[in-house]
Amino acid sequence: MPATPDTPSPSSANALWGGRFSGGPAAIMQQINASIGFDKALWAQDIAGSKAHAAMLGRQGILSAEDVEAIHRGLDQVAQEIAEGRFQFSVALEDIHMNVESRLRELIGPAAGRLHTARSRNDQVATDFKLWVRDALDRLDGDIRELQAALIDRAEEHAGTIMPGFTHLQTAQPVTFGHHLLAYVEMLGRDRGRLRDARARLNECPLGSAALAGTPYPIDRAMTAAALGFDRPTANSLDAVSDRDFALEYLSAAAICATHLSRLAEEIVLWCTTQFRFVRLTDAFTTGSSIMPQKRNPDAAELVRAKTGRVIGALNGLLVVMKGLPLAYSKDMQEDKEPVFQADETLALCLAATTGMIRDLTADPAAMRRAVEAGFPTATDLADWLVRSLGLPFREAHHVTGSIVKLAEQQGVGLSDLPLAAMRTVHAGITEDVYRVLTLEASVASRTSFGGTSPDIVKAAVKAARERFL
Repeated sequence: MPATPDTPSPSSANALWGGRFSGGPAAIMQQINASIGFDKALWAQDIAGSKAHAAMLGRQGILSAEDVEAIHRGLDQVAQEIAEGRFQFSVALEDIHMNVESRLRELIGPAAGRLHTARSRNDQVATDFKLWVRDALDRLDGDIRELQAALIDRAEEHAGTIMPGFTHLQTAQPVTFGHHLLAYVEMLGRDRGRLRDARARLNECPLGSAALAGTPYPIDRAMTAAALGFDRPTANSLDAVSDRDFALEYLSAAAICATHLSRLAEEIVLWCTTQFRFVRLTDAFTTGSSIMPQKRNPDAAELVRAKTGRVIGALNGLLVVMKGLPLAYSKDMQEDKEPVFQADETLALCLAATTGMIRDLTADPAAMRRAVEAGFPTATDLADWLVRSLGLPFREAHHVTGSIVKLAEQQGVGLSDLPLAAMRTVHAGITEDVYRVLTLEASVASRTSFGGTSPDIVKAAVKAARERFL
């Protein structure tokens, strides 16, 4: 097929929209309409998509080989100018697509106008944005992996360090610090699974869907999809240009991950208090007070906790944008990029800060032990002993144990220090053997079920986590 005729140069009055418009936009219209302030972040993806599109047009005989060569050469120069900070972005040109095309026209002339054959800004931006989100998913996976590595290292170090396990923030049963840290490794593993799922679903190429209905040109969409690393072209042109599920899925996975970071940050804040003293952060991740010289504030953790709201807000904002849009493209969808860009930046910062804190913190096993000793943490071990050794139904054993805990509380001692005679006032069948299960070491060592807190199980879990995640 012969090359298409040269596209006339747009007039200054209708620089983007062609002959339908005789006047320029109002200043406020230009301000609200332009997206170059944020979508210039897509420049590398936009140029990659344009190069793949041009190559396909050339192979299909829609563009001449000379035009394709000129377009590729010009796009490489544009990319270099942007990378080196020499490119002049123009608000008047609205977006990254027109900024790149305008500069390309300055460099190579009319061939630049033929690049837009068989595509629209609608499929162009959908492709660019998918490519950007795909890259972001890959970066995020690596960042989460680094945090998992830090947690796994610390879990191995503290596989036998005993601390209180909590429910309702009340001492429940003794666990190990290593076991506790591995819980976050599992959460982050699910986060990475969601990222993989999102990546697999987004990996279809919209390019060639044009404005909404496809194109009459004999294009090869499979070629451009393959060139850009997609698994296949999208199956429906209407859906292709109006779909932002990939952005919503990214934000959803990011919001869940940020929530996990916030939970860990909250624990770090608690652990750093004088009431807990479970861990200590160095000056690298804390700040002082302008008036109270004794203070060491875990501000990095508090900010991670707070910034989670930004990521959750980004998801909510884009859901609201998309909820009422008919097919196909509407300008509302220009609001899709800023929340994703901002959430990505925020989450990357939070992951880096959290990884830094985990590497930085020093645990205080003595403080953890003092805390766990204060809350009758082996009460369940006593109930289990009554079931195993005396044959009591668990509900009866639960009641007997509760009465013994009350006695210990009244005498101001722990269960392991309560005299046998006192226990026998509650149940005469209790023997000296009961004290074997009332130590903290015995309690954690007994939890040998898969996924339990026994130090041996934790060590095995550390090894398995390295194999699964690192």
